[in-house]
Amino acid sequence: MAIKVTLPTAFTRHTDGRKQFDSTAENLPALLSDIDQTFPALGTQIKDDDGKLRRFINIYVNDEDIRFLGGETYAFQDGDEIMLIPSIAGGC
Repeated sequence: MAIKVTLPTAFTRHTDGRKQFDSTAENLPALLSDIDQTFPALGTQIKDDDGKLRRFINIYVNDEDIRFLGGETYAFQDGDEIMLIPSIAGGC
């Protein structure tokens, strides 16, 4: 089983310029572990001191927010496309 993970440009400085990578992670905790091993610098940006995903990082599976699919318990399917998107706030 393989999933494709896509990262925004803001994260590529932590991945040696890579915007995409493949993973065999079965769920979100396994994906975070995979990121820790493959891109340790990215892991520190997206996880807090307790190892949990930071509140401002949104995960989408095939354009659907993972929170509506079951969150950490959602089992990735072969061919799923995962996007890690940081929340953006600001304005006047």
